[in-house]
Amino acid sequence: MTLRIGHRGAGGHAPENTLAAIECSMTLHAHLVEVDVRATSDNQLVLLHDATLDRTTNGHGPIVSQRWSDLQEIRGHDGQPLPLLADALCTASGRIGMMIEIKTEGIAKQICRTVREVRFSGPLIYASFLHDELLAVRRENPQAQTMALIKGVPVNRTAFATDAQATHVGVAFETLTPSFLKALHDRSLRVFTYTVNEPADIQTARAMGVDGIISDYPERLL
Repeated sequence: MTLRIGHRGAGGHAPENTLAAIECSMTLHAHLVEVDVRATSDNQLVLLHDATLDRTTNGHGPIVSQRWSDLQEIRGHDGQPLPLLADALCTASGRIGMMIEIKTEGIAKQICRTVREVRFSGPLIYASFLHDELLAVRRENPQAQTMALIKGVPVNRTAFATDAQATHVGVAFETLTPSFLKALHDRSLRVFTYTVNEPADIQTARAMGVDGIISDYPERLL
């Protein structure tokens, strides 16, 4: 079975990285919901893809320079507040699996602690392009599922994932080939591809034999 993953919640239907997007992904029958996590200046973990607030909220400037108290009045373009990771985990727990993308260095340990504190129930994958963060997750939880994200095709097709001690790999659809997929599968790595929205591309990815597809429109993966 190919897993269906809602990108940034269900970014094609609801504002990305909001509780509404997580709820939407559940109604669209995704197996997991992917969210992006960054930290404020006072080490509060929030859902936000970009390094700055400007694109997706009415706030301005880098998130790393903001205190959580400064963000209480910030709203997304639909009027929704900026969610904490803990709130997202509580919303999803027992209802849908989660993929947490670690966007910045040095927050993996805190993310793992937050997952434990809320007692999240369900499948959980820690993902990142920052492979040192995945090693930090592994130190915190040796049984964790981790996903090494990559955009291109490396010279050694599997070393990046094995060096990160990952269980999963996330590959950009544009660079995924049958031979690359086979090399990863031969190392017992589960392979997800992102971000696949067009029906023809979804069919191609499924035919190649990927283990999961990440899409802004999870209902198209049914």
